Amino acid sequence: MTSLLNHKPTLDGGPLSQTRLGLEGCDAEAWIVVDSMVDGLAMGGTRMTPGVTEAEVAGLARAMTIKLALAGLPVGGAKAGIRPRGGATTDRDQVLRSFGSAAAPLLHGGVYLGCDQGTTHDDRDVFLAAAGYDVRNRRGASRLQVDWRELWQHLTDITGFGVGTATVSALRAAGRTGPQRVVVQGFGTVGRAAAAFLAERGHRIVAIADIEGTVEDPEGLPVPALLSATDRAGTIDRTALPECVRRSGPADRRWLQVPADITILAAGADAIDEAAVPGIDTAFVIEGGNMSCTPGARTALHSAGVCVLPDVVVNVGGAAVTACVLAGVAPSDLPVAQLEHWLREWIGNKITQNCEAITQLFAAADPDPVAALLRARRGAA
Repeated sequence: MTSLLNHKPTLDGGPLSQTRLGLEGCDAEAWIVVDSMVDGLAMGGTRMTPGVTEAEVAGLARAMTIKLALAGLPVGGAKAGIRPRGGATTDRDQVLRSFGSAAAPLLHGGVYLGCDQGTTHDDRDVFLAAAGYDVRNRRGASRLQVDWRELWQHLTDITGFGVGTATVSALRAAGRTGPQRVVVQGFGTVGRAAAAFLAERGHRIVAIADIEGTVEDPEGLPVPALLSATDRAGTIDRTALPECVRRSGPADRRWLQVPADITILAAGADAIDEAAVPGIDTAFVIEGGNMSCTPGARTALHSAGVCVLPDVVVNVGGAAVTACVLAGVAPSDLPVAQLEHWLREWIGNKITQNCEAITQLFAAADPDPVAALLRARRGAA
């Protein structure tokens, strides 16, 4: 079996292919970028936002290549982007169906596309159905006792689970014991799961930022109550908050200045840029989203003594589930509860190994821990 880490063109050169799709009858445009393929397989999510660009999709596809390589999975990296133009005649389901029809040759040719920012599991099901694609029919995939949708119903929190696992792994590698102060930026599916994971393990969630701003309490926010008061989009009902909780608006970006041991980024890209770095009061930045820090911010944070755990070792859970099934890494014909347990354990172990290694490389003053880890894995492959 070919190792992606030895598949040098995908790591050192440009993408294998960039395809612009024609979406018939839709006021939208779309692209699929395949950065690499391993044993005829590539995968990545489908981003559907008003501002997504082909260049952004290409960057995300490259990150997927590195992410899957570091997890030791024999699957290449890809990504799709759909940009609605906002026309009055644009119908979301029509766009998704048209995208699925146009993407069908690539899907059936080994390029799996899941969901990402702006798309849900239900959206994925719409475009996969339009393409006539069922992961269970792919030769070499793990045999599932349940359909794809039912498996994912058991794993909706898997990316947040990975973010929480990454955080405790980094703390352990740094020798930090006892409760830590945590700021969570973004309270969608990933942010909520990560906050619950860490609160259950005794850590203190001192601030949470959503689209309406920041809520904070240095003594620790009541996470279970906040989860109950948060809608599916990740917005907290301020009327349900205790009086002791401080509130600030989105323009303040107060979450950047809240003193913390850990800052988890679980929203959009470029949440921290270089200009924001001087005001940050934290020891660890955990990138729970894709490209949560700009490249300049990562460098500046490193210089300031802040350990950054990048998205390619943190935001792995959902991708790893899919890749384990697509490549037949996960055992076949397990009851869904046993398969869920196997996947969580496998993913947790991979994230732990990588995050401990990144933390140790940071402590050793390595200027680019991800590149160093890739070199080490390439040498061992």
